[in-house]
Amino acid sequence: MRIDDKKVAVEELKDIANKATSAVAADYHGASVTELTKLRKDARDTSVHLKVIRNTLAKKALTDTKFSCFEDLLVGPTMLAFSLEDPTSAAKLVNDFSKVNSKFAVKGISLGDSLLELSKLAAIANMPSREQALSQLAGLLNAPMNQFVNILNQVPSKLVRTLQAVKEQKESA
Repeated sequence: MRIDDKKVAVEELKDIANKATSAVAADYHGASVTELTKLRKDARDTSVHLKVIRNTLAKKALTDTKFSCFEDLLVGPTMLAFSLEDPTSAAKLVNDFSKVNSKFAVKGISLGDSLLELSKLAAIANMPSREQALSQLAGLLNAPMNQFVNILNQVPSKLVRTLQAVKEQKESA
């Protein structure tokens, strides 16, 4: 790789890191080419940018970004997964892939300036996406309104049933 190509690769990774909302670093050693190809396809579908780059170049690129905490993790074969839209998408992708491939090991997770514990991966991966969370919130906000409308609807219904019962009682008497 020529020095000009290295500079371009560093700038490209720096731009991606600045746009990303979260990132995951993983050791991909031992994963087959077909499995990694499927992982890359899934990443494209979920707006996750996967990057395999030399560790020295990655360290330079991530130095002045919010993911500078990854510097100590950049040893050996490392794949970086950046979530570009939904903060949980990279964690979901890596978590699902690590369930299928036992040799795929997560090195670190970051939702900002600091590393999170690896035990938090499953919790982050199980969080609802932004769209799911908004729909759940809309449902919660809509529930009291529906109950209020039902109560308002019951008052005239009860009145009609009472009048019907009085009418039947007078007819039978």
